Amino acid sequence: MGFPKLSFAYLSLIILTLSYCSLAFTIPFRTTRRVAPLFTLDTPEESELSFDAVKNARDLASADSSALQPNKLYRTGMLSNATPEDSAKITTGLSLKTLVDLRSLTELKTDEGLNTNPVFSDYTDIKWSSVRSAREVATKEKYDGKSEKSANRKERHFVSLMDEKKYVVGTFQRLQKRKIAKLAVTAPTTVVSRRMRNKAKGVFLDTINSGGLPLLNELILQMAAKGICYVLKLCADKSRHPVAFFCTAGKDRTGVITAIILASCGVSDEKIIEDYAISANVYKEMGDHKAMVGALKQRDLNPDVFLGAPAEVMAETLATIRESYGSVEGYLDFIGFNEADRERLKEALMK
Repeated sequence: MGFPKLSFAYLSLIILTLSYCSLAFTIPFRTTRRVAPLFTLDTPEESELSFDAVKNARDLASADSSALQPNKLYRTGMLSNATPEDSAKITTGLSLKTLVDLRSLTELKTDEGLNTNPVFSDYTDIKWSSVRSAREVATKEKYDGKSEKSANRKERHFVSLMDEKKYVVGTFQRLQKRKIAKLAVTAPTTVVSRRMRNKAKGVFLDTINSGGLPLLNELILQMAAKGICYVLKLCADKSRHPVAFFCTAGKDRTGVITAIILASCGVSDEKIIEDYAISANVYKEMGDHKAMVGALKQRDLNPDVFLGAPAEVMAETLATIRESYGSVEGYLDFIGFNEADRERLKEALMK
């Protein structure tokens, strides 16, 4: 697949113009940071599935076996580095019918195993877009998830939840207008200067690094709303089970979707937080300094802040959902996953 390249210069001009003119999305978000309580948790190591190369894999039912049925949904890190033994476990042992790749187009472009690893050989590729209907990659046909053809095959869905552009948009919306105006007046009338471009990128990275993982998760909730809704509808479709969804490390984008699903099914905050914290060492286990974090480059982020999975981060994320949207159900209504959808999800996962 060929993907367009968007320069940060052009992106900076767009963002500064949109933000300064107050053309923002009507999406609620907090403007102040909360200091989350600290947690000391015992994370059940046995909940992780054993693979040779695939990291951070587990059945969502391991978070609360009394609420969820096993072998319905799995969360994991990227699968394209799967060994032959891993592939056998994925395709035969777990019999995964649906794979959902949450990574950005940038991540996909640099993944050498994306189309070559045998683990994907029996799957039909579907590409979702926020601006048009999902389509089969090979035929370009509009995807019909209710068709008999779809029901009888394995599918791999590409759902690019986040990229740098979305993070920049969401971040600049949070800046005070005075700060945005100060940046905007430094730009030439026709082009973005290198000085202004670097300054804008510096402000973006400073904001991201100071906000840490809680801000990262807030931006995912805000900017990936349509993609999250699409993934949840796949998970609510019993004909597509078992489903595995993943990003690079299976920690941030995967973690947010997992938390939403678990909360929707009545799993307690404590157990959701425990499940999230299991991902604490995944980047250390991967040992790949080029692996992106939530679709952002590691070199731009504070490793002490972004490579872990502290319990208090998920505690704050759950609190943010309730503060900004009223409840988890309120957030789901906001993204278009209505009450009927939620009942289908519970029916598919809990019975």
